[in-house]
Amino acid sequence: MLNYLFIRSIIAVLPPLSLYIHIPWCIKKCPYCDFNSHAAKSDLPETAYVDALLADLAKDVRRYRIDRPIATIFIGGGTPSLFSTAAIDRLLQGIARQVTLEQNAEITLEANPGTFESKKFRDFRWLGINRLSIGIQSFHDGPLRRLGRVHSSKEAVTAVDIAHRAGFDNINLDLMFGLPETTPDTSRIDVETAIGLQPAHISLYQLTLEPNTYFHKFPPRLPGDEIVFETQRLCQSILADHGYRQYEISAYSLDGRQCRHNLNYWQFGDYLGIGAGAHGKLSLALPGRILRTVKPRHPEQYLKTAGDDAIETIIAPQDLPLEFAMNQLRLKQGFSANAFRSATGLPLAALEPGLNSNLKQRLLIEENERYHCSDLGWNFLDTVLQRFVN
Repeated sequence: MLNYLFIRSIIAVLPPLSLYIHIPWCIKKCPYCDFNSHAAKSDLPETAYVDALLADLAKDVRRYRIDRPIATIFIGGGTPSLFSTAAIDRLLQGIARQVTLEQNAEITLEANPGTFESKKFRDFRWLGINRLSIGIQSFHDGPLRRLGRVHSSKEAVTAVDIAHRAGFDNINLDLMFGLPETTPDTSRIDVETAIGLQPAHISLYQLTLEPNTYFHKFPPRLPGDEIVFETQRLCQSILADHGYRQYEISAYSLDGRQCRHNLNYWQFGDYLGIGAGAHGKLSLALPGRILRTVKPRHPEQYLKTAGDDAIETIIAPQDLPLEFAMNQLRLKQGFSANAFRSATGLPLAALEPGLNSNLKQRLLIEENERYHCSDLGWNFLDTVLQRFVN
């Protein structure tokens, strides 16, 4: 067995640093959602929550001696677009006082169609938010009702139009397939409608029944596996025909319009996570270890502690091959041997048991010390990753 004691004490080049901000409230909890989101029952505690976020960030900056610039910011949820422009303005200004942002930092805000107002989104753009991720899911009213969404298909189209008119040219639309009582033709229309709205990016997810959700407890009738696979292939073909290149399992973009924030995750980059239940990952220059952080999950607890009781976990060296592979192999381009060595401080030998097994079964392809999934491996990624478990 590989001796991990020679892991480098210092990872030579620290990866890019991102910032994830979690705003946990939404209008209504969807029955399929397993994210840390909570239906708003009264006025949102915007002032107190922004105070907590900024205090949380200040603690992380001090604790981890952050002196790298922030390359991307992603404000997710929940439904962050429920917050007022004044609250988002104070948040962004407070962040800028604590950390340095790269000159062309990507700043994404998640939004749901039911929260769109023309002036509000013009103001969001003016504040410096330069990317929107809009949770459409479907352009059919029946599936939207079954998913518990609060918007209609008409409101979804209107929301994208408002975003364009507000000055956003970097827009992602979230779509789902394999929905209850739908056919491949349903998803074909969804994808074609989305393309017609000219987003830069489309995320296409299969509906899965996650634990601790209403749908897991009371499962709806979903299309069979063959229908789901046919739907996925059909949608992928349509997207490719219109110039949307698949660069990750569920992500398709026009050339040069990939989500930089998510790419940093999948390339095993670093990120601070602030907000209720937010996760972070940091490569520590001293002593050369990789740290994961998790903030208190419940909003009330988070408001009281502002991240004081965060959970910190050092990733054990023997777990790094899986941690690295489960991110990098989500990408069509895969990874290089040098990227693994630089990110983990380990030699490629640490990956070889998993690599050799997958290469033998033709689940991975190796070209000039670069590894990526074959078409077969892409369809059975869980099997690929299982072979990196020590």
